[in-house]
Amino acid sequence: MPNPRFRNALNRVPQEIPPIWFMRQAGRYHDHYQNLKKSHSFVDLCKSPSLSAQTALGPIEEFDFDVAILFSDILFPLESLGMDLIYDPGPIFKEHLTEKNTSKILNNKNPISSLEFQGEAIERTIDLLPDDKSMIGFIGGPWTLLSFASAKNKLEKSDKLKSYQWSILEEHIYPLLHQNILLQLKAGAELVMIFDSCAHQLGKDDLSIYLKKILNELVKSFPNRVGYYAKDGVSYDEIFAATDSSEVPFAGIGVDSNVSIQDIFAKRKDGFVQGNFSEKLISQDFNEFDKALNLFLEEISTLSIEDRNGWVCGLGHGVIKTTPQENVKHFVKKVRSYL
Repeated sequence: MPNPRFRNALNRVPQEIPPIWFMRQAGRYHDHYQNLKKSHSFVDLCKSPSLSAQTALGPIEEFDFDVAILFSDILFPLESLGMDLIYDPGPIFKEHLTEKNTSKILNNKNPISSLEFQGEAIERTIDLLPDDKSMIGFIGGPWTLLSFASAKNKLEKSDKLKSYQWSILEEHIYPLLHQNILLQLKAGAELVMIFDSCAHQLGKDDLSIYLKKILNELVKSFPNRVGYYAKDGVSYDEIFAATDSSEVPFAGIGVDSNVSIQDIFAKRKDGFVQGNFSEKLISQDFNEFDKALNLFLEEISTLSIEDRNGWVCGLGHGVIKTTPQENVKHFVKKVRSYL
């Protein structure tokens, strides 16, 4: 049975205590992950379904999160399309995409076949999960994938997208990600999140076109099953404008920690709202962190349960590798006891 709090949030049923999950909740800050890494590489942990399930289960057992997340990486679809990708320790491509080499590199005729390990990993994770925990999957945002593939992911802004870049998205990335979402949902994921960490690079006009294409190409086929998160200054008004004009909108929105979540609650009457305590503050000295958490929860608690309908409590972005484990445990307990 799915987690009741999570289902309530997805269906916007008012409730006192929200479900809690963090991006990267299975990761480097956690002893469970570090112990697995002593015997296995990062790629092993991702691509071996049994190891992926063990990795994803660690934070559920340790911190009692309401939701488990597929343990994988957003860049594997690029490898599936034909790019030569290794991790040492971060991602390294043998050759980055350009207008000239795209047809040479992106040559895999059946790329989804090499992502089947994700489906099995979801199934194995569900087998290990307690009955009252939910399971979600994720993909990287299309532009985020292309930005990494083109060695543009560290730029603050991108030039206006060129026709060949739109073609790569349309001909290669959107179709594979659509299949990737379907694969994860068929395996048992209740929701698939799109993590678009480079969407802030897009100019306003490109972002508007891009979001509408995501909704049409990746969301429309899966009503109420695909959420979206973009970080680092993306205009939420642009995201809301796109989703409000779409025949099938995002199931919900993740909110970065530099944005007032109270303002988002006031603007959004449909879909879940996920976030948004600061990932930096939870990494601070315990007393500073606890003081900030109390203030955050004090502000949230001024809202009625109807006013914060759909809330999925978490961080603005993923857990930082230096985050103290005791802070994570305290966060979960404090949220549940405070509200």
